[in-house]
Amino acid sequence: MSGAVVTLSGGVGGAKLVLGMSYVVAGRELVVACNTGDDFTHLGLRVCPDIDSVLYALSGLSDQTRGWGRKDESWTFMSAMKDLQGPEWFNVGDGDLAMHVLRTDMLAQNKTMAEVTGNLALRMGIEADILPMSDDPVATIVHTDAGDLAFQHYFVREQCGPRVAGFSFDGTENAKPQSQIVDTLQSDPEAIIIAPSNPYVSVDPILQLKGMKAALKNAGAPIVAVSPIIGGKAIKGPAAKMMQELGKDVSVLGIAAHYQDLIDGLVIDVQDAELAPQIREMGIKTHLMQTIMTDLSGRIELAKATLNFAQECRT
Repeated sequence: MSGAVVTLSGGVGGAKLVLGMSYVVAGRELVVACNTGDDFTHLGLRVCPDIDSVLYALSGLSDQTRGWGRKDESWTFMSAMKDLQGPEWFNVGDGDLAMHVLRTDMLAQNKTMAEVTGNLALRMGIEADILPMSDDPVATIVHTDAGDLAFQHYFVREQCGPRVAGFSFDGTENAKPQSQIVDTLQSDPEAIIIAPSNPYVSVDPILQLKGMKAALKNAGAPIVAVSPIIGGKAIKGPAAKMMQELGKDVSVLGIAAHYQDLIDGLVIDVQDAELAPQIREMGIKTHLMQTIMTDLSGRIELAKATLNFAQECRT
């Protein structure tokens, strides 16, 4: 693949596809726009879960058993926090703590989030361009039957229990898309890929940035999404639960409808083959394959197929 590939990504599922992409797209030609709506300040430290998921995946540090955080993690910090009767609802491993401390320190030196993320990626031996969706803070708010909750309070503290009624993204009225992402979109990229991340809380914060949708559409590149819903279920996370509670079609049809005004194509799992004709009736091309990424070869295979499909959508 020659030319830049811009990938919009959330955390775990997105990071898996990004890892596959890193084997197909050379070095800095892979530009990853990471959701930062999940970011929050905890115990004085700036925590960026989706950025870190991508960084850990690309550096070989992600925990394949838990599905989040660093592998071979230890928990002395959290044990001491418990002894001191401090907040325990958000687990911070000892290795993960170093990431948050270093990031917070660099931000305190007036470095931008993009500069900080690029610095961390360089230290971790990552060649791809990993970028925050914006250098400006944005906070995802989940509107629920238990009141409005900051995303991490909904996702971690409340374990996605409350019923979802909608979402808002504090800060998007002033936040600008990160400039390097915009520059790449204006430089004739090969493809734009929406990773199989939660469309509401991982991808929508990116799309809601002022001017982002227009920049994506005006890039002139095919825009292809990979469905995070397979057989009416989410592989991981609350996407299917959210869709059901919002009254949406909990299927690839719901995903297609959500992205209908943006994408040219949708990669769907073979389990959903019977729904492909209805998606095509929406004006969206489809590509069917095994999309569950159980190992590295699966991640690479999905990345290759998605990029090839994007080129087919160009014609």
